[in-house]
Amino acid sequence: MSEALDKLRVDKWLWAARFFKTRGLALDAIKGGKVELNGQKPKPSKTLATDDRLTVTQAHRQVEITVLALSDKRGNAEAAEKLYRLDKEILNQRKPMPDMALVGFREKGAGRPTKRDRRKIEDFSKGF
Repeated sequence: MSEALDKLRVDKWLWAARFFKTRGLALDAIKGGKVELNGQKPKPSKTLATDDRLTVTQAHRQVEITVLALSDKRGNAEAAEKLYRLDKEILNQRKPMPDMALVGFREKGAGRPTKRDRRKIEDFSKGF
């Protein structure tokens, strides 16, 4: 961790706390309204302090956290977990709806055979 910080940019902290792989992704999430700071949509340059509450919405989950410490250095996962307290987590693991076939989704095994499947079919048909 770095020396004691009083305030830090939201995008930099989200990156250091390992919520996003890059600062650019954190920046895009903030600009896209996927992050709330104390109930409001912040700008990426908004400063974050300890005891602030963040709501982060990602594709696979939504988390509500309380900031415990500030760091502008990205460390390992154990160090990142010390930066916040997880208050609530909602996992978004929905099964795709039937109308998603229109946008290119299909169940595994349905539709055209894969390259591996075609090879198996060819090997099977050569055997006879």
